[in-house]
Amino acid sequence: MNMRKITSMTMLVSLVLLFLNSVILYVVPEGRVAYWADWHFWGLSKTEWGDQHVTVGFLFLLAGLLHIYYNWAAVKSYMKNKMKEIKVFTPSFNMGLLITVIVAVGTYFQVPPMSTVLQLGAHFKEAGAEKYGEPPYGHAELSSLKMFSQKEQIDLDKALALLKEAGLQVEGADQTLVAIAQNNRLAPQQVYTIIQPAKKVAAEDGKSGTTSFPDEPKPGFGRKTLEEACVELKIDLKAVSEGLQAKGMKVETGKTIHEIAEDNGKEPMEIFEAIRSVVLGE
Repeated sequence: MNMRKITSMTMLVSLVLLFLNSVILYVVPEGRVAYWADWHFWGLSKTEWGDQHVTVGFLFLLAGLLHIYYNWAAVKSYMKNKMKEIKVFTPSFNMGLLITVIVAVGTYFQVPPMSTVLQLGAHFKEAGAEKYGEPPYGHAELSSLKMFSQKEQIDLDKALALLKEAGLQVEGADQTLVAIAQNNRLAPQQVYTIIQPAKKVAAEDGKSGTTSFPDEPKPGFGRKTLEEACVELKIDLKAVSEGLQAKGMKVETGKTIHEIAEDNGKEPMEIFEAIRSVVLGE
């Protein structure tokens, strides 16, 4: 068999697969969302598509190196000047280097069209989060039913009863949500939907008259507008806006938390902590 032809065909086929993997991973929801919703495409999960991308990428790289080896004469000809002398920095090489540097530097400084590509990818991931829903916290599906219930203020006994009423097979409170989901051919998100009615009503603090405030935001906090964040946290938008402005921050309620953070030279987590400080009067 002709190894030169095999190498070229391997490069071609692996390039097609690599392109397909890249497109899918470009639009797939964030990991926390994909695992929570048990996202699959053509029967493969996000992790499995990622594995394919890595192995096929290595195959393409190996085939590419072999392709250079078998076509070294042509490569050398590209690197020769008019005097037939081999030069690394030929006009063609310089142009290729310049294009690569422009893309790399443009990506770092978020310059179009590189920033447009990144923003489009973020748009697809945000759309996925809206479609499939965010988990209560990162990798919630890996928590045992007992731990999950404690974190989410869910009555464990009621949760177990609801799962049994729904006809699900549950080994016990120490079983993880993902295990329960897999055993019953469901997504962890669907298991949560079943037990959600067992969520305890948040008790008011008798001294302050206010509800308890979380120590950290839920996933996707930065993508929410200030209005959406206030609704989720059950706090007053006007009071929060005025409180943040009193701390010297520029606040436009129509903007996302991430945009507000950028406007003030801060991180989304710092905005959350500032909101928490306003609510708790710290």
